[in-house]
Amino acid sequence: MQPTDILRNEHRVIEQVLCCLERIANQFDSEGILDKDAARQAIDFFQNFADRCHHGKEEAYLFPFLQHKDFRRLSQPVARMLMEHDEGRDHIRAMMAALDEAEPDVRTAVTRFAAHARAYIALLREHIKKEDHCLFPMAEEILSVLDKQALDRSFHQVEHDDMGTGTHERYLKLANDLADHLGVEPSVVEHAVGQGCGCHSN
Repeated sequence: MQPTDILRNEHRVIEQVLCCLERIANQFDSEGILDKDAARQAIDFFQNFADRCHHGKEEAYLFPFLQHKDFRRLSQPVARMLMEHDEGRDHIRAMMAALDEAEPDVRTAVTRFAAHARAYIALLREHIKKEDHCLFPMAEEILSVLDKQALDRSFHQVEHDDMGTGTHERYLKLANDLADHLGVEPSVVEHAVGQGCGCHSN
């Protein structure tokens, strides 16, 4: 499995929780009810799995590799991806602030939460498409076997050393628990034997 396959697998899980967040926003629009516990769990997932773990792998390891290999061709796409990561963080902070203001129930704050949720969903869905269909194929073309092995080791370090052993797997479980709670179909990601998640395989 290539490092980009690991990131693609994580994209499928992130998309699953985006569907959960969309379901939360839709429920507010149709019924005037916000599932605050599920909303906070989704934000926790996006902060830690999507941003700290997934985007952390890209920003600390993949993107620098790509810029070193072909700066002329890849500097602009990488800069765009970094800018969108920051845009996503702004939406997450805004959702958190809106939820805090919505205790116990302030409709304007909840409306603001739903607006930022929808903007975040749209941003990440397009961001994932760009990476899956443009940036990652370019990476697969220019990275050597040794580069890919080094990235795989670095990704493993992020999951187990930086995040803490078991944290990555806990967020995968959270993604499935949220999907089950909200009636969202779980993503199909193969689980590798001997690994706690479906992101690594020999």
